[in-house]
Amino acid sequence: MTVNEIVSALELTVVSELQDSAVTGAYAADLLSDVVGNAQPGNVLITVQVHRNVVAVAGLVGLAAVIITHGRVPDSDVLTAARDNNVTVLTTAESSFTVAGRLYALGVRSA
Repeated sequence: MTVNEIVSALELTVVSELQDSAVTGAYAADLLSDVVGNAQPGNVLITVQVHRNVVAVAGLVGLAAVIITHGRVPDSDVLTAARDNNVTVLTTAESSFTVAGRLYALGVRSA
């Protein structure tokens, strides 16, 4: 599955440039040190965090995309950092729990 296929299936909003990478799994966390320690390259991160450190962690780990849930929207500094680091940031009004369940139903499993 690719990021673009997930965007279509979950009707996500693309808020930074879409990098249509292959998705290797998903990881749901709001504690970024947990993401660094446990997420795998190619995973999509499901989180409520909207600050620049999310982009830094996504780049460090090599995540395919970040899905920000609960209707939260990152500010322009975060989106600039995402563009500069080729990190795809997506948003949805749905909860993290719902997004994780929908990804699981699509065949995307945990890290």
